[in-house]
Amino acid sequence: MQRRKIKVLRIINRFNIGGPTYNATFLSKFLSDDFETLLIGGLPEEGESDSLHIPRSYGLEPLLIPELKRQPNFFSDRKALKKIKEIIREFNPDIVHTHASKAGALGRKAAIDCKVPVIVHTFHGHVFHSYFGSFKTHIFKLIERRLAAKTNGIIAISALQKKELCDQYRIAPENKTTVIPLGFDLQKFQLHQQAKRAKTRQEFKIHDDEVAIAIIGRLSPVKNHSFFIDVIANLHLRTTKKIKVFIVGDGEERDRIQQKMEVLCPTAPILFTSWIKDISSFNPGMDIICLTSHNEGTPVSLIEAQACNVAVLSTDVGGVRDIVDDGNTGYICPPNNLENYTDKLLELVEDENIRQKMSQNGWSFVENKFGYQRLVKDVEIYYKNKLSEKGYTFE
Repeated sequence: MQRRKIKVLRIINRFNIGGPTYNATFLSKFLSDDFETLLIGGLPEEGESDSLHIPRSYGLEPLLIPELKRQPNFFSDRKALKKIKEIIREFNPDIVHTHASKAGALGRKAAIDCKVPVIVHTFHGHVFHSYFGSFKTHIFKLIERRLAAKTNGIIAISALQKKELCDQYRIAPENKTTVIPLGFDLQKFQLHQQAKRAKTRQEFKIHDDEVAIAIIGRLSPVKNHSFFIDVIANLHLRTTKKIKVFIVGDGEERDRIQQKMEVLCPTAPILFTSWIKDISSFNPGMDIICLTSHNEGTPVSLIEAQACNVAVLSTDVGGVRDIVDDGNTGYICPPNNLENYTDKLLELVEDENIRQKMSQNGWSFVENKFGYQRLVKDVEIYYKNKLSEKGYTFE
């Protein structure tokens, strides 16, 4: 008699470019034959790039819930909750695993109401600072604490994030919170790098004597592109090297960032590219990839940069120290320290030997630590442990 597969309903906020989409895709596609997974989620917000090409490229066709939106809205949230409950009753999952805040709130509420045996939530980041005002942040903390109390397991994607969730913000106890880092399909970033570099530099007219600098991510306040413009303005005054700067992404801050750029560094060669889907072809054309965020979970752009053998520079936020080998694959700077960040970027721009050393170290650092195979193995063990606690047995 064939054993019944373990059913997992995976719920993601929305299919926009970022770590949650990749995480949900790999866990939906590559779990062993012991599992059957249904992936559902919302659509991107205005200004975000649709990432449905990611699961589809692995042969997955997610079930879309248009009402599952980022911003709280009584009417759309109510419709989304009703739809999720209908899906749970039809699919009858053993596990509901939610990813990120909105999916975590509505998905867990639906799973609790439907008495799903095991409910798991992954924090891909959090909104407990640098997103909202103090009152709204307080409300979100209360909601997350109540949900965590009825959740069987909380997954943090870095040790620092676990410390924030358990100690700093007291969202969940330590014995309920497990660290499982993200995992990615990184091998493609190593393929045909020289050809990709030549093609990208030709497409964007980057000359051999120009140092190409990129920042990749949603143009929103938490990503702090305003600080990045301050850095580039300072750098432009201090270096004699030729540079070319790329702002990759889009979002609500675009107009403000462009206006600031026109005031502070009107002659600096800065190009807004909007979203670039084939980042594994774009990255090799860069020499340095930056991140300036106020708050992060595990920034995918830095993992992808190192997988392409590109030196990185980042603010010291979220799980950055878990994914960047400071001094060996890149530099990590205190948040909002303009002098320090500019100094480190200047050093990388002017010293090709340092960039080359970091370039060579990047791939070996991320290869084993952030491959999807490790992620899938960790999560399978985690799922079976949680089910065992509920009396499930496995042959």
